[in-house]
Amino acid sequence: MAKLIIWNIMSLDGAFEGAKPWDLSIHETVWGPELKKLSDEQLAEATILLFGRNTYEGMRDYWTKSTDDEAPAMNSAPKAVVSTTLTKADWNNSRLLRSIDDVRALKNDAGDKNIFVFGSAKLTSSLREAGLIDEYRLCIAPLLLGKTGGAPMFKPTDERQRLDLIKAEPIQGGGVLLFYRPAA
Repeated sequence: MAKLIIWNIMSLDGAFEGAKPWDLSIHETVWGPELKKLSDEQLAEATILLFGRNTYEGMRDYWTKSTDDEAPAMNSAPKAVVSTTLTKADWNNSRLLRSIDDVRALKNDAGDKNIFVFGSAKLTSSLREAGLIDEYRLCIAPLLLGKTGGAPMFKPTDERQRLDLIKAEPIQGGGVLLFYRPAA
């Protein structure tokens, strides 16, 4: 069975984007050789990338026009989007899932590789509720958004959950990589 892993960069006060949707300037504070290496490794480890609708559309719009080194890998990687409103998944090598039960089936059928969720805070909340998350990988950026605000990665309506630390690693720029799994 595949492992479902949440991956995101977030500010110390818990936001994964700035006050406006797709303000990812948080990433600039920590991006460097360590995160580039981790990103490449995670993409190679992934059997599929899983997104909620908003993140899927934003990633599709970015990567299909991007000239970044990672664009070919992102555009060719197997992807799935969980949505009840989309009529088709039109980003290369994508499929449409309609429910969390479809994600559960995907996880059971995906083999030994990992399923990665990038962004997708609403989907992450639903996956937490369903008990489908096996690991959280977070990069904490040395930044407090404070009154400028930002969208929280974890929703205040989510249930309390105890996590066990797998590893913690400081990176260039003052960020910290944190790897957790749900406590047994």
